Amino acid sequence: MKGSQKVIDSLNKLLANELAAIDQYFIHSRMYEDWGLGKLYERLDHEMDEEKQHSDWLIKRILFLEGVPCMTNRRDLLIGADVRSMMENDLTLELEVVTCVREVIAVCEAESDYQTREVLEKLLFDTEEDHVYWLEQQLGLMEKIGMQNYYQSQMAS
Repeated sequence: MKGSQKVIDSLNKLLANELAAIDQYFIHSRMYEDWGLGKLYERLDHEMDEEKQHSDWLIKRILFLEGVPCMTNRRDLLIGADVRSMMENDLTLELEVVTCVREVIAVCEAESDYQTREVLEKLLFDTEEDHVYWLEQQLGLMEKIGMQNYYQSQMAS
C-alpha cells in the first residue's frame, strides 16, 4: 500500500532516534555491568530490547507503506561518564523521542494515516509510561537517598 511520503520521511526520522537509543542503551548497560551494577544492567538490557521492538514496528510500517527504512542515520549518542549523567542523557534522548513521536502522530493525522498513528500511540505509551517514568524515578531516588545508597541498591545480589 503506497503511503504518504511525508509519513514515511517522518517515520525514518523517528527510526533514527530509536536506533540511537538501542546503541546508547547497549553501551550504558555494558558500563553498568562492568561496574557491578547488575540491576541497572538488567534494566537497560531490557530497555534496549524494547527499543529494538520499536525499531521493528517502524521498519515494518515503512515497508508496508512502500518506503525504504533508513538504517544508517542516527542522532548523536549521549554517553555518560557516571550513573547520574548516563540516566540524565537517557532521559534527554527519551524526551526527544516523545516529542518526535507526537510530531509524527500529527503528520499521520494530517495525512489521514490512522493505522500508523495507532502503531505510534503504542510506542508513545511505552516511551512515556515506561522509559521516561522509570528514568525520572531513578533520578529522584538518587536525590532522596544519595548516590552511595543508590549504588548499593543497584548491585547484583
